[in-house]
Amino acid sequence: MRANSGSGAAILDRMTNTLCRRSALLLLLAGSLATAQAAKVEMVVGGTSFRKTVGERHWLEFQQKIDSGSRGEIKPKMLIHGELGSEEQIVSGLRRGRVQYANLSGLITSTLVPEAALLYAPYLFDSAAEADYVLDRYLSREFETLLAKKGLQFIVFYDLGFQQLWARKRPILNPEDARGVRFRISASKSALVFGKALDADLIPLGFADIIPSLQTGLIEAGENGVTLYARTGTAPEAPHLTLTDHSLALSIIVADLRWWKRLTAAQQQLIRSAFPSAERIRRAERAEIAADIAGAAKLRFRAYPLTDAQRARWIATMRPTHAELIREIGGDSARIYAEINRYRAQFAQASRSAGTN
Repeated sequence: MRANSGSGAAILDRMTNTLCRRSALLLLLAGSLATAQAAKVEMVVGGTSFRKTVGERHWLEFQQKIDSGSRGEIKPKMLIHGELGSEEQIVSGLRRGRVQYANLSGLITSTLVPEAALLYAPYLFDSAAEADYVLDRYLSREFETLLAKKGLQFIVFYDLGFQQLWARKRPILNPEDARGVRFRISASKSALVFGKALDADLIPLGFADIIPSLQTGLIEAGENGVTLYARTGTAPEAPHLTLTDHSLALSIIVADLRWWKRLTAAQQQLIRSAFPSAERIRRAERAEIAADIAGAAKLRFRAYPLTDAQRARWIATMRPTHAELIREIGGDSARIYAEINRYRAQFAQASRSAGTN
């Protein structure tokens, strides 16, 4: 009996040990599976890109680089053609953690960071090269800080070139040509200040309302970057495009800061490097703009470059509006404006030095 009892106890011990080992193995496998699942990074990407543009191509390249670089660890869900709705809805998605990465226009960014409206001040910059210098050496750093306070990680400025003036019946070559004209403006402080300086009949409208409003005669003129004007149906309805180069058209690529901080350093680096650099964006966008202007006849519009005298008249009319815009914006706009001018002076000095070498 004792032998049988001992033998039974030994068998029971072996069975218990086997069960324990199997349980431990199952727990280990379950833990490994949970870890693997946790390693998958959700990434909903929101934007309002237009098809067959440089902007769309940049997004598709970004997706390809993330897919290949992360080996499936990060799988971006690309909702870049307005599938999420308006920009207001994209911002809401970022705040609620439903969107992790997005392209925000300067206009919608100014509802979060009012100082962003300052970047649209007319004739804030004398040239694209000057704007590049200030954006790279100062404004990128400044807006990284400002956006972080709103829970967003700054990635890069997306430079869309300068804004131009379009008109339905005749070109607006001088500021006085716009007096009394039914002029479409966006819902931004900079657009309002610009329109008031023109003494135009200002009509606030969303971008989607431009074409039907031109067709009905509700509006006669407005402003946009060349790509938006030439490739979205505005050009045939308002075929006179004056190349005023009066303010930057910018978007900002951002990420949800809470989500960004949960990524590993390697994941952050991959996502940063997957999107084009500011320099590459500029080259591609400017090449597209130049091609659109060269192909104006095919795109059914006519471009009117300004003479030196006309440009001087625009600058003399519009630069005095900066003080009013700063008052309207408030916040840190006066400090940022002063810093912009300090870096503009640095650029001028560097340009003179380069010219003497």
